Amino acid sequence: MYSDQRTLAVERVRLSLEDATRISHEALLRVGYADDDARVVTDHLIDAAACGYEYSGLPKILEIVEAARTKNTRHPRQWLKETPMSALLDGGHHVGMVTMHHATDRVIELAQRQGFGIVGVTRSWMSGRSAYYMERVARSGLVGFHSVSSASLVAPPGGARPSMGTNPIAFGFPGQPDPLIIDIGTSAIMGTEFGLIRRRGEPLPEGVALDAQGRPTRNAEAARLGSFLPLAGHKGFALALAGKALGILAGSALNEAKDYGYLILAFQPGLLMPRDEFERELREMLERVKATPRQDGVSEIRIPSERSFRDRRRNTVEGIEIDAPILQAIEALGRTA
Repeated sequence: MYSDQRTLAVERVRLSLEDATRISHEALLRVGYADDDARVVTDHLIDAAACGYEYSGLPKILEIVEAARTKNTRHPRQWLKETPMSALLDGGHHVGMVTMHHATDRVIELAQRQGFGIVGVTRSWMSGRSAYYMERVARSGLVGFHSVSSASLVAPPGGARPSMGTNPIAFGFPGQPDPLIIDIGTSAIMGTEFGLIRRRGEPLPEGVALDAQGRPTRNAEAARLGSFLPLAGHKGFALALAGKALGILAGSALNEAKDYGYLILAFQPGLLMPRDEFERELREMLERVKATPRQDGVSEIRIPSERSFRDRRRNTVEGIEIDAPILQAIEALGRTA
């Protein structure tokens, strides 16, 4: 990833997953998170770091603490509407990694009981990696889909101001030995990756952002006052627009800014074909794709989620790395002089 190309020599610290878990959990407790919620967020962040997504790992704690929405008064989560196959969750202004944890529990329960389930989440924000929820669904033997309507950071094609979210979409398919997980942001750069680049003082990649006057920029501070660009122009914009429409179904109109809305659905593959037959056909299809003749210099045709699963297996043993200044900032959270 571009954000790993460091422009300045910064000390790096290697942490075992056990130590990283402890540091994350303690920091979240110090800034006011309940123990159960702190454990949910910590598990999400540590898994992201183990899967090789550093910007979605421990540095995200700083993004959570610094976010304007973290100052909103939180109230208890409540289910606003429930049917045998659906539910709508009022997240009570809690961080999305917590509310989506409960939404994923519910959609798995519905799909396993009824064959199909769909859940929406409103009044919540910053849900983290969509792949995390899709993997939970897929490892439960279900096919899953997840879409996000988020805060406006992205300008539409030809626009000079943000009016769309980064709005990722994700899919999960059960398989052996691992599920197939696809997680795609609809913007040229995701907000959390941008946050880490900005925190490090690095330049942005070409072609991902505009300044406040609508001009291309690689300066993160200028882009913070401007907007991101959609992924692949009008194609990413169209997908982001679909995510925004699905966010309305998920209750985004109940938010004051009418922005965040999370939709997650799951169903049993047995509704259409036997699960073991589906998994066999899926595995054979992926094997055919990987066997595609390669261009010169290409060592492997890589399937989405393969690298993250490999990284997780390795980093579970070797641990993860983090910038020393970021680790120090996390460890200082909530402490008084």
